[in-house]
Amino acid sequence: MDIYVGNLPYQVDDQKLQELFAQHGTVTSARVIVDKFSGESKGFGFVEMPDKAQAEAAIQATNDQDFMGRNLRVNESQPKPRGGAGGGGGGKRGGGGRRDRW
Repeated sequence: MDIYVGNLPYQVDDQKLQELFAQHGTVTSARVIVDKFSGESKGFGFVEMPDKAQAEAAIQATNDQDFMGRNLRVNESQPKPRGGAGGGGGGKRGGGGRRDRW
């Protein structure tokens, strides 16, 4: 089960995130998302736990709990929406009217 962990303190790294969730069961992976240019934490990450019951217990135990001065926001990770209807994605098409009318 994939778990989203938000409102992470910026000094938390992958190892600290794994240690936090390992208290509640087996952790397959733990990664803090970092800015690709600065290398600094974006304040959220993902944890993967193979046992659903352990993952659910970890979510219950850590959600809205203080961790290094910040209350974590923890829930089951939702799949990232793909492009398509309502996606608003980028690209060269769409996006408004003519700019020369200003």
